[in-house]
Formats: sequence, C-alpha cells, structure tokens
Amino acid sequence: MKKLYLGYISSFQGLSKEVWWLALITLINRAGTMVIPFLSLYLTQKLSFTLADVGWIMTFFGLGSVVGSWIGGKLTDKIGYYKIMAFSLLGSALSFVALQFLDTFWSICFGIFTVMLIADMFRPAVFVALSAYSKPENKTRSVTLIRLAINLGFSAGPAIGGLIITNMSYGGLFWFDGITCFFAGILLLNVLNPKRAKVLDEVKNNAPKSAYNDFPYWLFFVSMILFGFIFLQYFSTVPLYYKEIFTLTEDEIGLLLGFNGFLIFLFEMPLVQFFEKKAWSNLSIVMIGCFLTFLSFVVLNISGWIGMLVIGMILMSFGEMLVFPFSNAFALNRAKRGNQGEYLALYSISFSVSHILGHNSGFHLIDLFGFEFTWYFMIMLGIIACLLLYYLNRRVIIQGND
Repeated sequence: MKKLYLGYISSFQGLSKEVWWLALITLINRAGTMVIPFLSLYLTQKLSFTLADVGWIMTFFGLGSVVGSWIGGKLTDKIGYYKIMAFSLLGSALSFVALQFLDTFWSICFGIFTVMLIADMFRPAVFVALSAYSKPENKTRSVTLIRLAINLGFSAGPAIGGLIITNMSYGGLFWFDGITCFFAGILLLNVLNPKRAKVLDEVKNNAPKSAYNDFPYWLFFVSMILFGFIFLQYFSTVPLYYKEIFTLTEDEIGLLLGFNGFLIFLFEMPLVQFFEKKAWSNLSIVMIGCFLTFLSFVVLNISGWIGMLVIGMILMSFGEMLVFPFSNAFALNRAKRGNQGEYLALYSISFSVSHILGHNSGFHLIDLFGFEFTWYFMIMLGIIACLLLYYLNRRVIIQGND
C-alpha cells in the first residue's frame, strides 16, 4: 500500500505552480458546472419539451461551442490566453444565471448558444496556457492534472446538483453555476496575472503552417468528432436511459455520473504515467481508449441487469482517461507547426461538432428506433473511429511527426 501511495504521489511531482493554479481554477469552475448533465432532464421534465425539441436545443449548444472555440482560438493568437480565459469565466457567470429565466423554445436556443459561445472561448485559451506553463516533458501530465480537476469537480457537481433539484429546484443549479464561474474568474485575475505567472515553454514559429492545410490533422479531427459523438451520449441520452428504462431518480443519476469523476480522480494520473513509460505513440493509446468507450455501449445491450450500468460507466471512464490526455498531447505536439490557437481551437471544435451532431441525433434515434438500436449505432461509430485512428497512426509513424 505504501508503494502504491508513493507511486501515486510521484505522478504529480514536477508540475509548475502555474499549472496547479490553473487546475484549482478549473476545479472551482467545473464543480459548479452541474446544469449540463441535467439539461435534458430540465428541458423535458421542467419545461415539458419533446425529445425532438431537446435535440435541436442541444444542436444550438454545439453551434455555440463551435463558434466560441473558433473565436477563442483566433483571439488567443492575437491578444493572449490570459485575457480570453478571464473574459470567458466572468462572462459565463452572468450568462448561466440569465439562462434560467428563459422558457420558450427559441429563447432557450439563443440562450444556450450564447452561454456556450462565451464558455468555450476558454477551451483553446486554457490549452495554450497549459502548454506555456509546462515543461515539454510534463505536458501530458499537466493536461491530465487539469482533467483530474475537471473530473473531481464533476464527481461532486452532479451529486450536489441532484440534491439541489430534489430539495430546492432546477433554478438553484443556474445560480450555483454562475457563482462558481465568478469566483474562478476572480482567482485567475489574482494568481495568473502575466506579471506574476512564469512561462516555461514559449513556442515561437517564424513560418507557421496553417492547421487547415494539415491533412493528417484533419483525419485526427474527424476521429475526435466520432469519439465525441459516442462519448457525449453519457451526458444527454444515457441519463434519459437511466431514468426511463431503469427508473433511477435524479440524485441516483447524479451519483452514477459522479462515479465517473471519482474513478478518474483515483486512476487517471497513475494510468497516464504508466502509459507514458511505454514506447507507444499517442494515437495508439487514443485508439485503446476509443475501443473501451464503444465497448461500454456493448454491455448496455447485453442484458437488463442494473449492474451493467456500473460496468458501462467503468469502461467509459477508463476509455476517457486514455483518449483525452493523449489526444490532447498529440494536438499540442502538432500545434508547434503553426499558430497554437488555431490548432487547439480545431481540437476543441471537434468536440463542439460532436455536440451539434451527437445530442440531436441521439435523441432522434431514440425517438424513432429506441435505446437498443441507438447503442448499436454508437458501437458502429466507435469501430469506424478506431479504424481511422489506426490508419492515421500508421501514416504519422511513417512521416515521423507524432
């Protein structure tokens, strides 16, 4: 046990003070982001929208994310990551609070679009900041620490969110989101001011290549869309599956989603450290994670035993632990070829496109064909993503620029 404990602690050593501050800011922000996992339930049960309506609303969610990530990447290259992160956090605080006062279809579509536009400007900016605050050999673990903060916050957020809904109302979630975004923004202004923060790896490229002309990166972009398509079902259609098929309550759903964050808190950093020591490419590890994720949908269709929900969550969680850190590491390495904001905005946009396609398609598939067919569809997409990653990995190895 002592050896395991020391090994766990050693996986966190060597990271810069700025990365730890960025992780704390992310933790505070993410702990409050509890509206998103309950959004489909809020729209169907509180506001009585149909599944088709919810699908279109989630499409605007994704569109806002795409536009926000694109603008965030452009502005990060022009005015710097610090200003973009601060604006995104403080702007999100106001927009989350305002969202609860919207109750018509088009007003919610516009509100969700605006919230995600402001919130997701943060994503390319935080990746560039993370790269700047990390030594080259620590970048994957730095990404993992940020993800650990996200998931630690997420493990508490849905559980608290379920209790808030049960004992208060859905409105309390929006206030909690707004307050936590505000405090995260104030903390960032105080501890990561450019006059105090130390940059460890500033990338300067006098002849940057455009991400839009990088064909292998576009293959990577498509594979991440496919992965995001199936992964994001766990935050829209799968909670509905828990509710309708297994009749779980909101607080039980929150605890099951929170279990995902708990697993990541325990295992992700040691898992990443373990795989970093292997002579495997980033894309090979991403492919393994993608396989585990679509396997989580296989078990949902195996039987109606409620324990399969836990097994599916475990498989998805370990898949997520491998895909996100190592796909991010691939994107960070590739971004050195050109403008970092542009490359990392594309990486963020791939998941935004998944939001546009995944939620809407998932709800419509369930509405037309049911849950079982929908999970088989996700399995098929997962297989295609794995094959695409395999091809891309072979191509990148031959070119020698992973």
